[in-house]
Amino acid sequence: MDGKARQLPPLEPLKGFEAAARHLSFTRAAEELCLTQSAISRQIQALEAHLGVALFVRLPRRLQLTEEGETLLRTLRVVFGQLEAVAESMSPDRRRPVTLSTTIGVAALWLVPRLSGFMAEHPEVDVRVSANNRVVDMAREGIDLALRFSPPEMAPPDSHRLFGELIFPMGAPEVAGDLAQKAATRDDISRLTLLNYEDPTKDVWMGWDIWLNTLGLEGAKPKAVLHFNHYDQVIAAALAGQGVALGREMLVRQHLESGRLVGLLTPYRHVADRAYYLVEAPGSQRPEARLLRDWLLAQATG
Repeated sequence: MDGKARQLPPLEPLKGFEAAARHLSFTRAAEELCLTQSAISRQIQALEAHLGVALFVRLPRRLQLTEEGETLLRTLRVVFGQLEAVAESMSPDRRRPVTLSTTIGVAALWLVPRLSGFMAEHPEVDVRVSANNRVVDMAREGIDLALRFSPPEMAPPDSHRLFGELIFPMGAPEVAGDLAQKAATRDDISRLTLLNYEDPTKDVWMGWDIWLNTLGLEGAKPKAVLHFNHYDQVIAAALAGQGVALGREMLVRQHLESGRLVGLLTPYRHVADRAYYLVEAPGSQRPEARLLRDWLLAQATG
């Protein structure tokens, strides 16, 4: 350091900004931090004045981050994550959890329903699930293990292939009806609500148009379409009998085996060119991270 005092923004406004940016809501940020909405607003104004830039665009009934706000949020995610990891490592009474990163859908549908088995076998190991739909920097964000959906050629070196992906239409028994035994017609489609996932990977096989074309039903009009931006929401809607989903077989296998979901009879089931991989952080793993790694591999092959 050159002896000059660092002109850093104060911490409390940064915390207020991070919460408001994450929720895109001053109200929800205030609830999370046990402050008033006006206190959050004052913190944001003070931070913008300190930095000399606008961090939010205030639109009617919603907030939107500016380019500068997006940059600051990305930086704070890394910095706050590092601070949290350092604080935990300095605590003599707290066990450091094994942090596992995955997408929201995989966490909700495949990982979380199984985690109680690991905790029963290894109660001495704490686990932290970090679920989001971005590819994280494992080293910078303190991630021990990650579940990633990737083409084989893009899978990180030394990663472990867990399982592939089989996609086909499915629904609750009361919705599927006799379509579990007979191929759907245009009249059948006109009586169905299709549950559509807005897949950020742009996989065409997660959209209904290519399925209808493949089944010889191009141009068929459903009764309605429900759109979701998280895959676990699609499956929750299917389980609730709200329509027919394009199911990822491995992620919903327990619902197929229990009969809560049934596959529609189709002459084609799509085998994706991507697969799910288990990735380890660079460097030597802690013993507890290796325990979770080995358990996940066993779950995928069992």
